[in-house]
Amino acid sequence: MKAAAEAGAGPGPGLGPLLGTGSVSLVVSSSLNAFRTHKRYSTGLTIAEFKCKLELVVGSPASCMDLELYGAEEQLLGRLDCDEALLGSYPVADGCRVHVIDRSGARIGEYEDVSRVEKYEMAESDYEKRPESLRSFLRQRRWGRYDAEGTQRRVDEQQQRQAQEAALAAALPLGARCQVRLPGQPSKLATIMPNRLQAGLLGGRPLR
Repeated sequence: MKAAAEAGAGPGPGLGPLLGTGSVSLVVSSSLNAFRTHKRYSTGLTIAEFKCKLELVVGSPASCMDLELYGAEEQLLGRLDCDEALLGSYPVADGCRVHVIDRSGARIGEYEDVSRVEKYEMAESDYEKRPESLRSFLRQRRWGRYDAEGTQRRVDEQQQRQAQEAALAAALPLGARCQVRLPGQPSKLATIMPNRLQAGLLGGRPLR
């Protein structure tokens, strides 16, 4: 803990092995949410520039951030508290975590609440007039609910199948033994009853 305190006590120059060159893969967390993000950053960034990039990740204003650096084993290595220092001058390495502490007064989860985002809403009459809308596309090609003939054809076919199934069911003699087959299940033997099968299933074929 003493080493960690000393690491965070002052500016970064001289503390890290990367010294502003290359890049490093970091885990980014925030006091405003429970999510963690893996990002790669140039070690040549100043801490001020690094904070600006973190704005896009956590949503906190760069001016309202305090940054803590944790090692791969979650031990505190120090604070990134010198805006003019390079990221690479701190003891950053692949797998380290940078935790953003928000000082803007935002509530936890505030930047995740999309219900507070103002949305553009278009009047139904205006949307109806747009030639490039999905509705116009479907209407021009007569797809989905805009295919009146196809919809009626499917309704007629379904009614025909139901009538055929009802006629077949009515022709089955009561009391006859039958075998019931359902996809993905083993065959079952049952007896045809007035409104049900003894196996608890409807339908089947009499055994010869």
